[in-house]
Amino acid sequence: MASLRDIKGRINSTKKTRKITSAMQMVSASKMTKAEQNTKAFEPYSKKIQEVMAHIANSATETSHPMLEKREVKKTGYMVITADKGLVGAYNSNVLKALYQKIQQRHQSKDEYTIIAIGRMGYEFCKKMDLPIAQSIIGIGDQPDFADIKEIASETVQLYEDEEIDELHIIYNHYVSAISQQVTTTQLLPITNLGERNNTSSFHDEYEYEPNEEQILGVLLPQYAESLIYGALLEGKASEHAASMTAMKSATDNAGELIDKLTLTYNRVRQAAITQEITEISGGVAALE
Repeated sequence: MASLRDIKGRINSTKKTRKITSAMQMVSASKMTKAEQNTKAFEPYSKKIQEVMAHIANSATETSHPMLEKREVKKTGYMVITADKGLVGAYNSNVLKALYQKIQQRHQSKDEYTIIAIGRMGYEFCKKMDLPIAQSIIGIGDQPDFADIKEIASETVQLYEDEEIDELHIIYNHYVSAISQQVTTTQLLPITNLGERNNTSSFHDEYEYEPNEEQILGVLLPQYAESLIYGALLEGKASEHAASMTAMKSATDNAGELIDKLTLTYNRVRQAAITQEITEISGGVAALE
């Protein structure tokens, strides 16, 4: 059985760990609140640009754009959004598991796909598994601006326009609530969901566009695709902080339970030691008599 000194040392070290995890929980809660606000603030822009794009694309029957047209899929791109660190529960592993399962189900050769990795954990996973990486970025802040991912988003869209990939899927954690995040896989390119808002559009057919619909689509479609990437990143960050908060709360609670168990053990060992001392003293007195 461990000595009183050893048990006391474990109790003290566990208490220090609990203080750390409790502080990390509060920090993550604060970051999550800000990230959730960023996500909600971005939604009106995302809905409005989709509405505008839907109206232009559906009203201009003779106008087409490569980003709206399906073509033979020779190579698929997967953009995966993960964190730069651990201590976030199953946040990273769930996304990477979904990525790997998708690859295993759809592809027989590494020539059939490539990966755009956002986040250190995703990048290191792909390197470890020897998966082809076309683009990557790490070190994105907790509250990212569009400028932080503008370059990689633009380069990813360019891969599709240059026909280096024929479709693009994005895998990330969709933020539902502080205690719920869902791994989501969405086809980003070609864009196929513009018609969903056509019936609810506030625009009218009498609107005229200059210079013309085709040129407007040529400018706005890449921006729209980039905005979808940014929106997924915002949701990913909110999910990351929520997962971190939940993981740290669980660690804090577990530390508290461990402290209670160790304290109980400490008291039992101490009581046994005192009883042993009393027995030895009583035996010594009896021997002297």
